[in-house]
Amino acid sequence: MTSKIVSVVTGGAGFLGSHLCDRLIEEGHFVICLDNLITGNIDNIAHLLGNENFKFYKYDVTEYIFISGPVHNILHFASPASPLDYIKYPIQTLKVGSLGTHKTLGLAKAKNARFLLASTSEVYGDPLVHPQDEAYWGNVNPIGVRGVYDEAKRFAEALTMAYHRYHGLDTRIVRIFNTFGPRMRLNDGRAIPAFMTQALKNEDVTVFGDGKQTRSVCYVDDLIDGIIKLLHSNINEPVNIGNPEEITIEELAKEIIQLTNSKSKIVYKELPEDDPKIRQPDITKAKLLLNWNPKVSRYDGLVKTMEYFKKKLNIN
Repeated sequence: MTSKIVSVVTGGAGFLGSHLCDRLIEEGHFVICLDNLITGNIDNIAHLLGNENFKFYKYDVTEYIFISGPVHNILHFASPASPLDYIKYPIQTLKVGSLGTHKTLGLAKAKNARFLLASTSEVYGDPLVHPQDEAYWGNVNPIGVRGVYDEAKRFAEALTMAYHRYHGLDTRIVRIFNTFGPRMRLNDGRAIPAFMTQALKNEDVTVFGDGKQTRSVCYVDDLIDGIIKLLHSNINEPVNIGNPEEITIEELAKEIIQLTNSKSKIVYKELPEDDPKIRQPDITKAKLLLNWNPKVSRYDGLVKTMEYFKKKLNIN
């Protein structure tokens, strides 16, 4: 093995996981990436496959994990993350949030490694508090179609805190709000990839509901900065990481149509079950304790994302 800091990233071939692998390698870590490629994509890490500080294993982390040699950090990012994915893979989503978290925490305990859980703003459900801070317990429908993801992450948080309190494990929990950027899948199903793909193809842009529901979108580089700061901190309680600048879905669709010089028109369809009406992080904790603030404007982030999507769609 290596004398470097060894970090394991589960879900490392996914959108966020692959950016995290990049950043850790930049910081001098030796990165072990585990991904079963259900929603991850080998293309996201293709540029790393020849790197001497990177090792990829196609692996399902709901199974027992054995890694020889030292491990210093485990960052558990394995999970379907878009509504399309977790509705398509409900059992796998519940398993990776429960069994996968248990197995990765077990590895952290065996290696005396620091453990960081990728949680989500979805633990707040359809919130009755606005903006959402970490003290809010959420408004979640446990048996709704989104419950498989919401409850998997809520259980994962509970299990992580149990390992911290009972075993003294050094743990971190990041609650990730809507994030966008290169390496999102074209058919991801979330607002920005859907709008971007439709607009670039001059197809109708589909807005669900009346479009007045809000999201707060964070560019991926900012999010990864926050995660790295949290990893290096000593904060065991959950921390929101996201951009608090709120926008309606309808406004976001219009922005993307304008940005892409598209001929697309907006069409409205029925709102999916339990779709949150509002979503905005309170990032007071991240600002005070991590000295973190998002820096990339939504416009600049959308431009970078559009260039990636154009390449994927072979549009000049």
